[in-house]
Order: sequence, then structure tokens, then C-alpha cells
Amino acid sequence: MSAGKKTSITPSKSGAETGRAGWDYPWAELDDPALLQWRIRDLKVEIRGSVLEGRIQRLYVELREKGVAFQPPCYLSTEWLCPDRVPAIGIPFYLAHPRLIRLERTMMLEAEGDTENECMKLLRHEAGHAINYAYRLYRRSRWRELFGPISKDYDPHSYYHHPYSRKYVVHLRDNYAQAHPDEDFAETFAVWLTPALNWKERYRRSPAILRKLNYVDHLMQGIGVKPPSVVLGRRYWHWAASRSRSTLESYFKNKRREYASAYAGYYDPVLRRLFTDRPMNDDMEKAFPFLNRHRKRLRNEVAYWLRIPKYSADDMIRRLTQRARELDLYLRADEKESIFSVGVCITALVLEARDQYVRDLQEEEKTT
Repeated sequence: MSAGKKTSITPSKSGAETGRAGWDYPWAELDDPALLQWRIRDLKVEIRGSVLEGRIQRLYVELREKGVAFQPPCYLSTEWLCPDRVPAIGIPFYLAHPRLIRLERTMMLEAEGDTENECMKLLRHEAGHAINYAYRLYRRSRWRELFGPISKDYDPHSYYHHPYSRKYVVHLRDNYAQAHPDEDFAETFAVWLTPALNWKERYRRSPAILRKLNYVDHLMQGIGVKPPSVVLGRRYWHWAASRSRSTLESYFKNKRREYASAYAGYYDPVLRRLFTDRPMNDDMEKAFPFLNRHRKRLRNEVAYWLRIPKYSADDMIRRLTQRARELDLYLRADEKESIFSVGVCITALVLEARDQYVRDLQEEEKTT
């Protein structure tokens, strides 16, 4: 549907009609402004009949093929999550319908988990959390020795990571294994679970990672068909979409506000030195489209001269670009001068990360 088409359908305060498969929902052909007024719970989307149904079954097959009988229950939530110490997987509601995926992309520039490959990676990650909680693996002394205490505080949207670390697997983007011991285990489990991935070969030069993967392999062999220690009650659906009274408009406002705080205070000083929130004239370009336009060139040049993988440079540029958009920044100078300053800045940031990696590696070698 085009963004400009209007319809007279509006959400009911008493609840919407029960949804059916495909596009047969009363809101499916609304334009974005009208759809944003709907409450999430009134959308009535379900896993059954959506693409998620097959992907969840695929996850269960992968677990069985690895000898793990436990199948984490899945439900539609307002975000990707496995509630703390609750062995159940919450999947964003928008993935249950193509119209909601399209709206998510429009409002957030991406829809996390919309492709089958990305969705399966996220499901494997959340399954790691669920199995950790179901069998209370985090209580084991060896678990704490390898991954750290699960009680450690952290903000999933604000953590410092070392792109070149050889202590953590790389599964989800942003080196998420480095965010927290619980995430480290979930990411390690996801790598172990991934079909056709020879993790022993991939991480043969990373002894710290291999120790974790071998431990996960040992744990899963021990679990096998054993029933979980934690049995879910009837009310495990934390942040369930079926209970959310929030409108889609409020949902996106809150989501943008939450993401705006990510990395705040870390990249902000750098970005405010490169750009400004007070353009000198009306012709000054915003930093976000500028960085987007030159992303490929910056990535290729930085990767070439530093002799690093392109994804490392691209990851840094993506973070800076997103934060510049959130801060609503503008160029300080003309395009030629700005591209030079940004290139030098990104090079320095990547070098800083690489130097930290070298120091970590040297420290690791001292202890092995």
C-alpha cells in the first residue's frame, strides 16, 4: 500500500477483530499514520500461521539434532528477549506480519530479525539464555569461572567492546558476547548450536573461546533429555504483545528514546567535535545523510590503510552514523574538509580498539 492511501478503519477501544493468516487483518491496509494509532494488543497477531512458526520449529530441530530435548516456549513480545531467569523466548510482534515489518523499517530504519538468517541467529541466542535459566547453569562454579558472575550489572545498549578480542565468540553484531557474562554464554551457545559451523576449526587459535565452547558442549551432553529444573508457571509472558496497551506510536517513541541513550557519553564528544547542532546557515547538510553517502568510501579506505577487515571499519562508521542522526547534527565545514576530518577520526577510533585488543592478547598470553 502506498503511504498516502487513507481508509476509514480505526481501532476499537474494546479491542480489534481476531486476526487471521496473511493480510486478512482489519489494519493490514492502513497507511502509517492510521496504523500508528492502534494498540499493540489489539493487533491480535499470532505466531501460528506466520513465518515465525516454521523458524521456531527449525530451532527445535536443531536442538534435537544436538541431543537437547528441551524446547523453550516462544511468545510474541515487544522486543527480542528472554526474561531474567525465565526460560521462555520473547519474539518481537512485528515479525508476525509483513505490514508490521514494513512499519518497523520505516520508523526504525531496520526490523531486527526480519530475514530468516538473522531471525535464526537471534533465536539461537535467546535459546542459550532459556537453557541457561531452565537448568540454572549460571550457578555452577565452572560457568562463573569461564563467563563471570551473572549478577554483574550492565546496560545492553551501552557497553565497551574490543572488536579484535580472542576471548569472545562473534555471533550477533556489535560483539554482543562482550556485553555481560549472561550474553557471553548465550552467544557461545548460539555458535555451538549453529548447523554446519565447525567451531573447533574457526576458533582453533583462540584457546579462551575454545574452552568456553568445549564447556558448552560438555554441558549439553550432560543435559540431554533431562527435564529442566525450572518449570514455567502460567504467567511467564513478560512484556507480552498480547498485554501491551501501548499504541504503535508510543511504542516507537519509547524505542527511539531508549536507542538514543545507547553509547551516549562515549561517542558524543567525538561527534560534537566533528559536527554541530547549530548549523551556520540553512545550506549546511546534516551529518547523518553525509555519513551514509560516504560510508562505503570511508569503510574501504580505513580498512585498506589499517589492514583490517572491512566489517570492523563499517561497524564503527555505522555506530557514528546512527548516533549523529539521534543527535541531529550538521556539518561544520564543506564536504571536502568534513570527509577528511571524519576519515582521520574513524582511523583513530579503530586504532584505539586494535591497540586495546593487542593489550588484551598480551595479557591473555601471560595467563596461559
